[in-house]
Amino acid sequence: MTKEELRKIYLEKRKALSHKQTMVETDLLLIQFQNLHLPSFENVLSYRAIASKQEIDMDIFESYLELTNPSTTFCYPVCDLQTCTLQAISTDSETAFSVNKWGIEEPQSNTILSPKDIDIVFVPFLAFDEKGFRVGYGKGFYDRFLSLCRPDVLKVGFSFFPPEKNISDVNDFDIPLHIGITPEKIYVFS
Repeated sequence: MTKEELRKIYLEKRKALSHKQTMVETDLLLIQFQNLHLPSFENVLSYRAIASKQEIDMDIFESYLELTNPSTTFCYPVCDLQTCTLQAISTDSETAFSVNKWGIEEPQSNTILSPKDIDIVFVPFLAFDEKGFRVGYGKGFYDRFLSLCRPDVLKVGFSFFPPEKNISDVNDFDIPLHIGITPEKIYVFS
């Protein structure tokens, strides 16, 4: 299927999940995540979930990383919709967040972290396939950003649903995940 077809299907699939289902599935995702053997890391690019799109809440995964590696620095994207680019903004416990006009929480800080300094990226998406390619909202923010990161940056994605067999319209600019985590399984891509 094409990205556009999958985008429509998975937006509907997410909407169909009850609050209780998303809570149970998120707990199962955490159990899978706790089974990962992560390389040494300091800086993690995460994101704030868009509740209206039933995105997976990343707080539970961030809390786990803070517990296991207290020196972790989290950064969050601030997007420029004119250029379809994002910057990773470093945060601490004092950083305030505000909701932009698209309903996305962004940090109110001027501390930009270079893409080369990021060790792990939690990549949001709607669907992914058995090769690690993903379907986002169609603007390419993350592919552009990931192309600026070190080759060894670990790209991790979380999904309530198993991967599709194939995304038919993957292009040369699409950057696949290294790891896709579902409630039932961890998928590792080369």
